[in-house]
Amino acid sequence: MTNESIKKYIAEMIGTAVLVFMGCGSAVFLGPDASGGHLAVALAFGLSIVAMAYVIGGVSGCHINPAVSLAALLDKRIGVVDFAGYVVSQIIGAICGAALLNASSSMAGVDLTGGLGSNLAAGAGGIEGALLIEVVLTFIFVLTILGVTADKSKGGVAGIVIGLTLTFVHIVGIPLTGTSVNPARSIGPAIFAGGEALADLWIFIIAPLVGAALAALAYKLFKAKDA
Repeated sequence: MTNESIKKYIAEMIGTAVLVFMGCGSAVFLGPDASGGHLAVALAFGLSIVAMAYVIGGVSGCHINPAVSLAALLDKRIGVVDFAGYVVSQIIGAICGAALLNASSSMAGVDLTGGLGSNLAAGAGGIEGALLIEVVLTFIFVLTILGVTADKSKGGVAGIVIGLTLTFVHIVGIPLTGTSVNPARSIGPAIFAGGEALADLWIFIIAPLVGAALAALAYKLFKAKDA
């Protein structure tokens, strides 16, 4: 493993930890159902992406999401080895971020979500609804990422566009599933929350990966048409 690879994997780990701590933390301490809480949580996730994009984007590309890494692999932007390294790093980062959040929540005696900001299927009407909404939201999010990062001239605004996209998919998804669109983001909190969050976890691993694969396929068709 080269020093460059190590730097990329560490960047992905830190970036994902920040996303989980700040994004899920906003839900834990503000509550998604409070006045303005819904929008505040959505913005916390989006702004976390913006911040990390400008910190680690030049190092790893700031995937901080296995679904994004899968799309990058399918679009031949990264290889299999880097894909595996990214995903492992992202999951470790998510667990670290969730552990820090769990400790902070316990010390403060506050968790307005009751489950460390975990994703649940119940709000979407069950398994089928949760699968559908997560596939659709991930498709939109990842397709935007593939498009905006393909043009190097848009590099200066890519982080903002991606962050805003994550914000608006959260605005739709928070009342339904809590919004995952990111298997690592779901894994970290679910490990500590247990119970229903852990039982539903497979949905928030499978659906985002399916949505990402569909986005990569759609983007490939767009490129083929342009060619």
